[in-house]
Amino acid sequence: MKRKYLFFDIDGTLTAGGYGHTYVPESTKEALKRLNEAGHFLAISTGRAQALAVGFLEELGFHHMVSDGGYGVTIDDKLLSITPLDKDKVIALVDECKEKGYIWAIQPENSDTRFAPDERFYEFTHDIYMKTKTVPGLDPRNYPQIYKAYIACFAPEEEKLESLKQLPWCRFHKEYLFVEPCDKAFGIRKILDHMHGSVEDVVVFGDALNDMSMFIDDWTCVAMGNAVDAIKAKADFITKNSDDDGIWYACEQLGLFEHVNE
Repeated sequence: MKRKYLFFDIDGTLTAGGYGHTYVPESTKEALKRLNEAGHFLAISTGRAQALAVGFLEELGFHHMVSDGGYGVTIDDKLLSITPLDKDKVIALVDECKEKGYIWAIQPENSDTRFAPDERFYEFTHDIYMKTKTVPGLDPRNYPQIYKAYIACFAPEEEKLESLKQLPWCRFHKEYLFVEPCDKAFGIRKILDHMHGSVEDVVVFGDALNDMSMFIDDWTCVAMGNAVDAIKAKADFITKNSDDDGIWYACEQLGLFEHVNE
């Protein structure tokens, strides 16, 4: 067994139980322990901000992570970099939201908090994914970088925002959408370059549409049983649901518990 580079999405992959009630199954924790003991390289691969995901590193024994939709890289518990969104395009989006009356917020820091110009964002979404801080007179021009933006609206109202078409975005909740990078393969390749790893030794695990960017032909792709159909269609292997020992089953079937030959 060669050393493998294993990248795990969080929500719906490592965790189960649905939004707001997530937990990590005991079989998943045991599988991660076995993989570490076998000598593989384990990393999280998430769309979450690095600050929102770092707790999973500590809880599950990870030391490496692709975060921020692929634009953040953490190796050996050290954040190496986060590439922000194109600031001019974010400014154009916010200006259009103001003009057309859309509710918006931005994330100018690597933290667990988004900034909104008034109380409307929380009142509309009642979101618990992260904190929302009201900053009167909020202007993205006043910050050196913008990592994410958020638009509160129901689908398909976002189609009226022309400037949104110039930015990557995805929708996880009916009340609002995320304007964020969506290229997990970008971060995976940065880690491989840093570690001098090979693409043929990569295995990725995911379930949602934002995992599509890492479900590519260069490496092995594992879809959870609860994955969306588009992810399953791209997978090399479909495992059981995340709450039905899906991670354990995949690792067992793929022989990943076998110890690495140094």
